[in-house]
Amino acid sequence: MIYKFPKLSREEVETMLGLDAIRNTRVYQEAKEEGKLESKLEGKLEVVPRVLKLGLSVEQIAEALELDIEVVRQAAAKSSSDS
Repeated sequence: MIYKFPKLSREEVETMLGLDAIRNTRVYQEAKEEGKLESKLEGKLEVVPRVLKLGLSVEQIAEALELDIEVVRQAAAKSSSDS
């Protein structure tokens, strides 16, 4: 249906179809928050190989990033297998 409105912006289509109300639902808010948390975790895990190269221990990294030590170990193992 959206392809029928090629000159309208995303916001205009959302308003026309009443999609603005979806943003106010609990499901939408929970999904948005979950996405933020996943993104934050991914960002932290990307840092692990870099700080390992700087000489920090797995324990120090886990403490600094406020992550479970096992999660950091898995990220470290994955980064060493990718190299």
